[in-house]
Amino acid sequence: MTLIDGKQTAADIKKEIAAEVAAMVARGERAPHLAAILVGHDGGSETYVANKVKACEMCGFTSTLLRFDEDITEEKLLAEIDRLNRDDSVDGFIVQLPLPRHIDEQKVTEAVDPAKDVDGFHPVNVGKLSIGLPCFKSATPSGIIDLLDRYGIQTRGKHAVVLGRSNIVGKPIASLLLQKAQPGNCTVTVCHSATPNIKEICLQADIIVAALGSPAFLTADMVKPGAVVIDVGTTRVPDASRKSGFRLCGDVDFDNVAPLCSYITPVPGGVGPMTICALMKNTLQARKQKNK
Repeated sequence: MTLIDGKQTAADIKKEIAAEVAAMVARGERAPHLAAILVGHDGGSETYVANKVKACEMCGFTSTLLRFDEDITEEKLLAEIDRLNRDDSVDGFIVQLPLPRHIDEQKVTEAVDPAKDVDGFHPVNVGKLSIGLPCFKSATPSGIIDLLDRYGIQTRGKHAVVLGRSNIVGKPIASLLLQKAQPGNCTVTVCHSATPNIKEICLQADIIVAALGSPAFLTADMVKPGAVVIDVGTTRVPDASRKSGFRLCGDVDFDNVAPLCSYITPVPGGVGPMTICALMKNTLQARKQKNK
């Protein structure tokens, strides 16, 4: 069993990005600029955005964090998005989700200029991804593909089972695994809450991507020997032995599943670091597109 080290892989990629940015700056070009909009004071969002700002520093990017109170009106938030769309000094920006209930997340997502949508959530980018055109790929699925690639995991002709059909992970990773590429060229099955025979389907899988948000859902009796298991889950579960009072739990029963696998990602330290890394790659791509 090989443990897939997302933390080290992400660090390696960020060093590669930093070297490319340093070369850009040495040529007299402006460094990439990523902006983030954070509404309210959600603890998870605060941590995630802070990690993005830190990643920008490591990559040599300029970063801007725009904070707004939870009671910001939808109209004002859309006006801020429009301002960022028109700001030529900003190459890409994200609106951190979730948003307060009174704001329509879909309307906000669609308001972002697709050319600056480094989260890869805009319908234009989602559509391009689905038919294999160049676009900004959703960060977590893109990070998963990078891990498969960097570890030399062969995917051609393999049966990949995706657990979960979210717009952020399940659907886009299924599209990427289907495409004529390496990693890719898989036969893909997507399972969800209405799938009646998930165990039987998983036992046929060469690759399983668990993205349900259900702690320890994937158990050893669902995994065939030699399978590759990618765990996307990050659920906080109570743990009195921890100072924080909780621990992060993936969608995979790691201790029992890992001995069966050829490759497996841990939680934390697997897919998570790659998500922010993919965001950095998209921002660099956005900056380079302005030079064309």
